[in-house]
Amino acid sequence: MSISDIIKGSKEFQNQTYLDHKENFIDLIDNGQKPKVLFIGCSDSRVVPNLITNSGPGDLFIIRNIGNFVPPHDVDFPSTPAAIEYAVSALEVDTILICAHSQCGAIRSLYQDLDAPEFKHVKRWLSLGQKAKNIIDLTDKSETLDEKFHNLEKVSAIFQAENLLTYPSIKERVEAGKLEIRVWHYSIRDGKIEEYDKNVAQFIPLEK
Repeated sequence: MSISDIIKGSKEFQNQTYLDHKENFIDLIDNGQKPKVLFIGCSDSRVVPNLITNSGPGDLFIIRNIGNFVPPHDVDFPSTPAAIEYAVSALEVDTILICAHSQCGAIRSLYQDLDAPEFKHVKRWLSLGQKAKNIIDLTDKSETLDEKFHNLEKVSAIFQAENLLTYPSIKERVEAGKLEIRVWHYSIRDGKIEEYDKNVAQFIPLEK
């Protein structure tokens, strides 16, 4: 899709789609946003949060970054933590959903040389996936790299959920039963979603 296509689409939005949702937008302006779910997903253009959840304006507070990573509370990556703190402490969401996905470029990049100056910030950001990579390197018995990457996508998402609990406000709300953390893995090829079940320590198909 070129920029001209995007401009055309924005005009169609103004002339049709906006009008279809106008009452909802006006309500969100007059009464403010009250999303119940913080969705943390990847910046990958193939992963569209509102599309895969069939949600609309005001339903999700969304954070997207490379790899759907969550910096620990004491690590200096201010943008994502700022959005997390706002969602939890200001909007008071009751669910944080971390959504990993198949064919994730960030996961594959953990095995690439990114020493070039133009990848300075990318390399530092990808360090947030290193702990999960180390575990996979030690324990994974996959026969192919694709299988290994697939498993790492899931393990990394679990580690990001653990990083959320380093935030005092999140840990407090989770322990009080006011907030839950859920972990998904979305398959781009077939649209299927799996959810991590802590009771069995594995991903299972999301119930329909």
